[in-house]
Amino acid sequence: MSFSRSIRLVRQLSTTTTTNPTSSISISKAKFKLRAEHDPDKALQIYSSVSDHYTSPVSSRYAQELTVQRLAKARRFSDIEALIESHKKTPQITQEPFLCSLIRCYGKAGMFDHALNTFNQMDELGTPRTTLSFNALLAACNHSKLYDNVPQLFDEMPKRHGFVPNEVSYGILIRSFCRKGDPELALKTLEEMEEKGVEVTAVAFTTIYDAFCKKGMSDEAERIWNEMVNKGCLVDAAAYNVRIGNAYGGKPEDVMRLIEDMAAAGLKPDAISYNYLSTCYCRNGRMDEAMKLYLELDASGFKPKAATFRTLIHYLCKNEEFGKGYDVFKRSVFHNKIPDFATLKVLVEGLVAKNNKKDAKGLIRTVKKKFPPNVLNAWKKIEVELGLVSQESAATMPEVKEAAK
Repeated sequence: MSFSRSIRLVRQLSTTTTTNPTSSISISKAKFKLRAEHDPDKALQIYSSVSDHYTSPVSSRYAQELTVQRLAKARRFSDIEALIESHKKTPQITQEPFLCSLIRCYGKAGMFDHALNTFNQMDELGTPRTTLSFNALLAACNHSKLYDNVPQLFDEMPKRHGFVPNEVSYGILIRSFCRKGDPELALKTLEEMEEKGVEVTAVAFTTIYDAFCKKGMSDEAERIWNEMVNKGCLVDAAAYNVRIGNAYGGKPEDVMRLIEDMAAAGLKPDAISYNYLSTCYCRNGRMDEAMKLYLELDASGFKPKAATFRTLIHYLCKNEEFGKGYDVFKRSVFHNKIPDFATLKVLVEGLVAKNNKKDAKGLIRTVKKKFPPNVLNAWKKIEVELGLVSQESAATMPEVKEAAK
């Protein structure tokens, strides 16, 4: 799709409040298709055909964010602006949750100035401003990695607009301190929450626990974990996964013990929990156990993450088990969780080194259909470098001609 056509497609969203019933699709189907689609133009097409993205901002938020992320990865920031600004012309803009989704999208794209401008426009747009939109603004600031700006916004905006930060607001503030490596300030924020009678959640404790772990302050991290448990916070699977995630650099037995502790607490280990265990097996050179775990989970109906396939392929290639790596790649295609270019490049090179050009060509043929256009030239160069295309075909490739100048 040409650039001008994609802009026209974006602008159609500002003038069309309903879509053609014969071409529209449901939100759930759009989300499924967007997860597998990395081409930003095709992502725009899918989003434009969603039948109810104007009527339910909560249900359409994920589809909207996925589309923006695809555009951001391709550095199509003008398209992102056109898409999001078009939504400000719809009647739903007076609904705060709807506007919050636009602020969050700008944050996901790292366009914080646009997020702040949208927040400041709320009076003009006729949208009520409460802690909900304030939290969206703080989250957008964190997503844009402007961690130093979050405390300033936290101090200024409630005074200016007359709302009170809630436990979610404080949680985002704590995250900003931890992201910039200052969990001590985050601890002081916990004390402030308690003084003001704001509920301290397991999310806040877990964020600080994780930050202390990353600083190598394990004793302080354990103190935070024990305090969270002793205060009766609802420790969920996400909290245990953070704990597991800080242990998977050690022995698999230690990770397994934490998974057993999680199950003993009445929580069900999920794909993230087991992915840490699989990675731990790989790091310790126990590939047979890693593959056995993967196959058992796959057969049990666990939905693997892209990181699962990336880790397995990386370590299989490291052990020169390229045939097994290709088998795992095929499963990643089936699950629409294809690993990144760098991981698959090593696999392709290994297949060629083992005289398996057929599978190497098959892999590249598949990923060229799945990856966005800005990655296609990289794959074409790999084909040429590894002798996977004829000299006649290589001579017609623009990137080869350019390199020959």
